This record gives sequence, structure tokens and C-alpha cells, in this order.
Amino acid sequence: MRFIKKIDSYLLKHFLGLLAMTFMICIFILLMQFVWMHVKDLVGKGVEVMVLAEFFIYAVATVVPLALPLAILLASLMTFGNLGEKSELTAMKAAGVSLFRIMRPLTISLFLICGGAFLFSNYVLPVSQVKLWALIFSLRQKSPELDIPQGEFYDGIDGYNIYVRLKDPLKGMLYDMMIYDYSEGFQNATVMVADSGRIYFTDDKKYLLLRLYSGESFENLDRKQKRATKSEKNIPYRRESFAMKQLLIDFDMEFNRYNEDVLSDQHVSKNVTELVQSIDSVQVLAHDRSAEQSASIVENRYFGRERKSGRNLQEDAVGAPSNKVYDLDSLLANLSPDERYRVASAALEKAKAQRDQIDYNALMLNDYQRYIRRHEIELYRKFTLAFACLVFFFIGAPLGAITRKGGLGMPVVISVVMFIVYYIIDNTGYKMAREALWPCWAGMWLSSFVLLPIGIFLTYKAATDSTLLNPDAWIKLLVKLKRFIYKIWIQLRKLLKTSEKVNS
Repeated sequence: MRFIKKIDSYLLKHFLGLLAMTFMICIFILLMQFVWMHVKDLVGKGVEVMVLAEFFIYAVATVVPLALPLAILLASLMTFGNLGEKSELTAMKAAGVSLFRIMRPLTISLFLICGGAFLFSNYVLPVSQVKLWALIFSLRQKSPELDIPQGEFYDGIDGYNIYVRLKDPLKGMLYDMMIYDYSEGFQNATVMVADSGRIYFTDDKKYLLLRLYSGESFENLDRKQKRATKSEKNIPYRRESFAMKQLLIDFDMEFNRYNEDVLSDQHVSKNVTELVQSIDSVQVLAHDRSAEQSASIVENRYFGRERKSGRNLQEDAVGAPSNKVYDLDSLLANLSPDERYRVASAALEKAKAQRDQIDYNALMLNDYQRYIRRHEIELYRKFTLAFACLVFFFIGAPLGAITRKGGLGMPVVISVVMFIVYYIIDNTGYKMAREALWPCWAGMWLSSFVLLPIGIFLTYKAATDSTLLNPDAWIKLLVKLKRFIYKIWIQLRKLLKTSEKVNS
């Protein structure tokens, strides 16, 4: 019993250490990918270090759902691969410890990790998602850091193009400047040239003050011809010389936070309880809206009258009880051509109005259904993350026991291949659910349904000491197959020689 406890502690220490290492590696790789996707929102904005640190913290929380299953797969592969490579797994089995008993402490720890993954996706991830996207929207709205280059046009200011031939950083002077102002439209543009100039920010950092010295401005008058005098009508632009000229340009350099309350009703910002409540409320609203619209169409559009209080639909439709049957063809035949045309036109217009109303109602109901699907997808996603961690463990552990290859070579290759397969299947199911081609539960659980039988099969093969993925076993099998084919070939040659002798 004491021996078993030592094995348990040894396996837990080995597995959890590898899990921490692989988890950090996966976090780093996925974080770099995420940062690369949003690099244009970060570069050149001149934000503070604390804002960047906040961005990275929220980004780390966002990539955890992808990093954790991959880390568990890689850690379980390396753990059992190292045990098999060092013959420790063989020694444990020789001592009477089965593979399921060896996996038991790790399985218990995996259940705890899965529970933590669910709590993380339910409580931590929604908050981090809201804060991350609010921060990204804030970064996108922030003006870029002003850094006018030397010898080329700068278009970092909306509505302006600025050219500076020479800069003097010590004096803060800009020489041989050209400013192209198209803030009021290209047809009403203004071009300014100056020998020198300075650029300042106002105290509130919301405006840019451009001070120009010894220059000229040229203003296009194409859109101002109506206000021009007769003597000015043939002049395409207005020219002005100045000794000093100041321009005040909107250029907010402050970092303004995006309002997080705007994202509070999004599906990514809700936990399981909030998602279920939102789904139920919208389903009830969609049902009531559909019933209301159907009744409105039938009562008001089809029968052409409002429903009267105290009377039912049949009474409104047919009025007083009558067994008389109307022949519509004969009624139309008794009308004049103009009257038949007016009747047909009125019926056609009424049918078109009916169709437009139905199309509008369908669009409204589709919006409700899209809202419900997004919330259902997010609801199932919180459970699939925890379950994926368990499935990947029962794929990685038996694969490591079968291959008996430790280190980072073979386990990394197998992990990457398996994770790519998982990612493709998971994205396929997600798109099917999002486009309403499949039920949401089927699309979100598709990857688990596919990989779970593989995990069960591999666990069974590893428990029965299968040589499914043992390279040496495959080499021996190929050698035997080669010998068998060679024997068949020899027998065929003997039969051919015998038949030739008989024929001769």
C-alpha cells in the first residue's frame, strides 16, 4: 500500500510539473498569435506600459480555452512516454499494478482540473472577454502617436497630409513644410507651404496647434463659385501670403476608455445562469411576437378589417350565418373591364403588402433565432472545454504508453496533429451550429463525440499491451509480411515451371 502511494505521488509530481511547463509554452505560442492578429491596434499608439500589461493579462485569459486541452494532451503524452521509455511502466505492470490503477491519481487530478476549467470559463472568461474587447475598441479609437517623418508625406492625421524636408529635434523646428488640407473634402482642399513651422499640443491634448512661418496658402474655390463675385469667377483658387499662420486640428491624444456596459448584453459576457435566462426570455418573446404577428395578419390583412370587441374571427369574416355559395368567376364576368382591372389591382396590392409583412416578420424572428443560437453556442462551449480536457488526457496517456517515446520530439508531433484534427472538427461544428444547419448541441459537441471513441479505443489498447503504435512491432510485421509474400512468389514460380513442362 505504501508502494502504491509512492507511485501516486511520483506520477502526480511528474505529470503536474510537465503540465505546468507545457501550459506555459502553449499560452506563450497562442498569445503571440493573438498579439500578431491585433498588432496594428497596439503599434504606434503611444499607450502606457500598464495599458499594455492589462491587454496581455486579458489576452492570456482569452487563449486559456485553447491552451489547456493542448497542454493536457502534451503533458500526458510526455508523462507516459517517459515512463515507457525508461521501462518504469513495465516495472509497475510487473509488480501487479494495472494501467488503470496507474492512471487513477492522474484521472482524479484531471477531474479537478476540468472543474476548475469550467469555473474559469463560467466566471473569469466572461469578465476578461468584456474587458479585453473594450480595451481593443479603446486602442482602435486612440489617435496614433505623432511622429512626422523626414522627407516623406505623413498621413497619420485625418484629413491632412504633411511633408517635412528637414527636422531639428533640438529646437523643435520643421523646415520646408507642405500641408495638404482635405478635411472639408477633396474639392475644397487647401495647400499650404511654409519655410518653417512648429507643432504643439494643447494643454488638454485634444487639439494639435500647427504654427507656420513665411509661407503661402492656396485654397480651391470650385465649390465656392456661387459665392464668388463676377471678377473671381474665372479664378480656380485663392492665394494668400502670410508671415505667420496657425492651424487648430482635432487630434485627441488622450486614451479614452470604451464603455464596457455596451458589451454587457453580449453572449460572451454572460455565465451559465445568465445565458439560460437570456435564452428563455428571448424564446418567450419570440413565441409571443410570432403569435401576435400571425393573428394580426389573419385578422387585419387577410379579412381586411379590425377585430371587433365581443365577436370572434369567424363572425368578422363571414358576418351573418349564410349557406350561400359565391361563384367568383361569374361575379367578375358581370363587371366591366375597368372594374375587373381595379379589383385585380387591389387584390395584387393587398397580396404584395401581405408578402412584405410576412418577410418583415420573418426577419424579426430570424434575429431572435440568431440571438438564441449565439447564446446556446456560448452555453455549450463552457461545458465542452472541461470535457475536452478529459478526452485529451485519455488520448494522450494511452498513446504515450503505447509509443513509449518521451521528451519533446514524438509527443509534440502527435499533439500537434491531434490538436489540428480537433480544431478542424470543432470549427466545423461551430459553423454548422452558427448557420443553423445543425442543432447547437450537435455542433458544439461534435469534436467530443468524434474524439471520445478514439480515446476509449486507445485506452483499451494500452491496457491490453497492444503494439498498435510501436515502431518495432510494425517493422517485425513488415518483415513477416515480406517473408510471406516471398514464399508465395516461390510457389507461383514452381507452379509456372510445372505447367510449362506439362505443356511441352
